[in-house]
Amino acid sequence: MDFVSILAQEESSGSPIVSLGILLLIPAAMYFLMIRPQRRRMKEQQSLQRSIEVGDEVITTSGVYGFITGEDGDKFWLEIDDDVQIRIARAAVQARVMPSSSDASASIDASSDDAAKSDGQ
Repeated sequence: MDFVSILAQEESSGSPIVSLGILLLIPAAMYFLMIRPQRRRMKEQQSLQRSIEVGDEVITTSGVYGFITGEDGDKFWLEIDDDVQIRIARAAVQARVMPSSSDASASIDASSDDAAKSDGQ
C-alpha cells in the first residue's frame, strides 16, 4: 500500500519526471537544431573545396571573384584580372560561381555571331 501512495504522489505533482524530461530534451534539441546542421554545412564546404579544379570560377570568403589558374598543395593561384594572380588558401574558397543563364545565352549568341562573321568573310 505504501508503494501505491508514493506513485500517487509522484503522478499528482509530476515535477521530478517532468523536470528530468526537460533536462534531457534541451541537449537533444540543441543537437538537432544547432550542431547537426553546422556539421552538415562544414562537410558540404569541405567537399566543395576538395572538388575545386583549375579553370573554375570561384568567390573567396573575402568576396574576391576569380579563376583558379593553378594548384599548389593546399593553396590556389587565383587570377583576378588579366595577368594579375594572387595565392590563396584552399580554405578561403567560399563557393564556385555558376554561370547564369543570361551569361550563357550571351556567350552562345556571341559565338554564333563570330561564326556567322567568319563564314561571311
